[in-house]
Amino acid sequence: MQTTSLIQNLTIPKETQDRIIYKALLTRRVEETLLELYGKGELYGTVHTCLGQEFTGAIINEFLRPGDSIFSNHRCHGHFLSFTEDVVGLIGEIYGNSLGVCGGKGGSQHLCKNGFYSNGIQGGIIPVAAGLAWAKKLKDNENISIVFIGDGTLGEGVLYETLNIVSKWNLPLIIIVENNLYSQSTSQNEVLAGSICDRASAFSIRTEISSIWDIDHFFRSAEQLIDYTRTTSKPSFFRIDSYRLGPHSKGDDHRQFKEMEHYKSIDPLNLIINSDKNIPIFEEEISEKISQAVQKIKQSQNAESTFFSLTPLKWENPFSLTTNNSLRFGQAINETFKDLMLENEKIYFIGEDVRSPYGGAFKISQELSSKFPGRVLNTPISEAAIVGIGNGLALEGYRPIIEIMFGDFITLALDQIINHAAKFRYMYNEQVRVPIIIRTPMGGGRGYGPTHSQTLDRHLLGIPGIRVVALNNLIHPKSVYESLLNSSEDPTVVLENKVLYTKYLRTTAPEGFRSCFVNEKNYPAVIIEPETHYVDITLITYGGLSELAFEILSELFSEHEIIAQLICPIQIYPFEISPYLDLINKSRAVFLIEEGQGFANFSSELISQFSQLNLGKSPKFHRISADPSPIPSSKSLENLVLISKEKVINSIIQNL
Repeated sequence: MQTTSLIQNLTIPKETQDRIIYKALLTRRVEETLLELYGKGELYGTVHTCLGQEFTGAIINEFLRPGDSIFSNHRCHGHFLSFTEDVVGLIGEIYGNSLGVCGGKGGSQHLCKNGFYSNGIQGGIIPVAAGLAWAKKLKDNENISIVFIGDGTLGEGVLYETLNIVSKWNLPLIIIVENNLYSQSTSQNEVLAGSICDRASAFSIRTEISSIWDIDHFFRSAEQLIDYTRTTSKPSFFRIDSYRLGPHSKGDDHRQFKEMEHYKSIDPLNLIINSDKNIPIFEEEISEKISQAVQKIKQSQNAESTFFSLTPLKWENPFSLTTNNSLRFGQAINETFKDLMLENEKIYFIGEDVRSPYGGAFKISQELSSKFPGRVLNTPISEAAIVGIGNGLALEGYRPIIEIMFGDFITLALDQIINHAAKFRYMYNEQVRVPIIIRTPMGGGRGYGPTHSQTLDRHLLGIPGIRVVALNNLIHPKSVYESLLNSSEDPTVVLENKVLYTKYLRTTAPEGFRSCFVNEKNYPAVIIEPETHYVDITLITYGGLSELAFEILSELFSEHEIIAQLICPIQIYPFEISPYLDLINKSRAVFLIEEGQGFANFSSELISQFSQLNLGKSPKFHRISADPSPIPSSKSLENLVLISKEKVINSIIQNL
């Protein structure tokens, strides 16, 4: 590369040149200030600077319109400042100050403002950007979504899942790869095989290559590529060669001194600083802006203490048993979605094999695609990408319902659930909501074996920012889904049991018991009480075991003269035991029944909550759960592992 060509003979209009240079210089001086403040011990945590890469954000932002969105990563300061010029918001955020763009909750890596989003997880933001690009396409306003990644992100599988989908669906997403030759401290030569652009070309995506050392070419290429994506609503892929002059994070740098000195000598911003006559004017203005920002932040208060909690659901429709005793549970869910999608045009149903005539592995989406063309989409086998796309769609106000074919496969999407959907609302300081519904069938009893029969709800419980709901056949599923769609502002995982799909909805309580009712607290549960006021035991279970518990109530009463009551929660996280204390304390013993294994599960949490209340004399608690074993395919072996009516009744008799 020739240093003489880096800044000379620019054909970019002078006013535009000045604006680009100003933004690049602003980023550099802000980041240098941040490093200085860290050195003085005034800042907490970490910072990943983009020194040497400032022109990327500055140039790309020249071609954005109101309504466009930018997604970035842990090295996001330059993209953010070029998009917003909010110096106070950025520095305040890293100070952990209330003036921070996210109130100090997100820090250096997690920024959000007016359509700008960043997250520190490599690659995970890409499908979210794709989902938001899809939302913009649905609005048909030629807005686009841009996502910045580093060359290190090329090792993440979710990138390729997303490239496939954005190409097939023609989504207006531009993926910009800042190719700075290093992944943290590891040279690209050690870990990257093949061509960077060939990765996108393999998915029939238009690609372009430029560099920060040819500003004219970079500018013209960006203009053409962004115009292409905006006008055709097709994705594109832009590799921008660059070099990071600063360390990965603060001071951890082990690159060769000669190499770094070489790149500093040809850095375009350094060359411009030494030659452009406007630089002293810019420097003075930027210095004053930074100084005033720091002073304002120091005079302001630290981040406010807040306790995050999910928005309580409004259970507007009273829960009641269905009057149709010939309706199977799976059919009821299917009819629910037909009704709700007719009422709400923002609902999109997304998953693998969900379109007709197949209609999903368990036929829950049967006929939906014919009734609602364009709103039911088959996807590749890409759980992480489709949940991420749902997250992006939800950010824009749509109501995506994502089907994960088997609950076992939800592990492939946990990054999108834990580090994205669950985090956005809090770490972006209440600026956004992600009302995505992720529904999946769980449980054994169908002979599907070790990787298609697990009950994995324990891995979802306790994640701040996620609601977990377990459907049962004691109420109509429409009541639950209506409440979620009408009042939930938060991501929800809905668990549906595979065996329960084939069972009928219950319409009456067992003989000798009162009709079922549902308490209308924030954590509702179906409750079945005996007609007598005397109670021997309380059964607590949820989800697919509702049918089993229903049968056990009758048999205990008629065959063993044991009077039981049933508590069957609908929302299993968050969950509080306190609303049920009066019911529980009526009995001599409580039996908690779960399909999954007994270590560190829902029952463990209930027992812990109860013990913390320190109520003195209380009933004994017993857990009944599956054996700690993978689920075998053999029917006889599966029966030995899983919960059964006989196992539960025998355990109750032995422990009373």
